[in-house]
Amino acid sequence: MAKPKKLKLKTHKGAAKRFKLTASGKLMRRHSFARHILTSKPKKRKRRLARAAQVSAANAGQVRRMLPYGLYV
Repeated sequence: MAKPKKLKLKTHKGAAKRFKLTASGKLMRRHSFARHILTSKPKKRKRRLARAAQVSAANAGQVRRMLPYGLYV
């Protein structure tokens, strides 16, 4: 009897475009509220929103499940 084939997992393409994996294994994301109506926001806030943020520990597992083979470009 033939051994059943193990199925491959699909990468969630939306997640692949939104998250980045660092060399140390941390997941990074972009901030929200940085797309439009920027004239009413202070420069300091816009600078802070431009930087990447780390995915919280509560959501990291969920993101990792969507990216079963890590991230690639």
